[in-house]
Amino acid sequence: MPQWGLTNRSVVSVGRRNLVNYRSDTPFDSIENSHHYIELLIEAIAEAEMDVSAEIALADADDAQRRLEALQLVKFKLSKLHSQMSASACLLNDLRSLRRLLLEERRPTARSFKQSGY
Repeated sequence: MPQWGLTNRSVVSVGRRNLVNYRSDTPFDSIENSHHYIELLIEAIAEAEMDVSAEIALADADDAQRRLEALQLVKFKLSKLHSQMSASACLLNDLRSLRRLLLEERRPTARSFKQSGY
């Protein structure tokens, strides 16, 4: 029985260091798949926000104050969740770029050297 996914690994040498490269056992074990999942969550949250906005308009028209306040709180919480998921997507993208750089999957281009001042 594999523990912590240690049976599905390979070692990649980068300079004087050895980096462990784990292979995925499930669809959400990689940064790319996690990023895709977060993007799907962001889409679902955006749809829920639109639905709640429509419900707010109905509650306002029906003069249902308590329901209106509850829906406004739901909209606020969805908005916070949306921004947190967007930040998570950015972090995952940064991690993906750093991993590619460390594992030399992505070579620096001449353009990136010019932009960095080297």
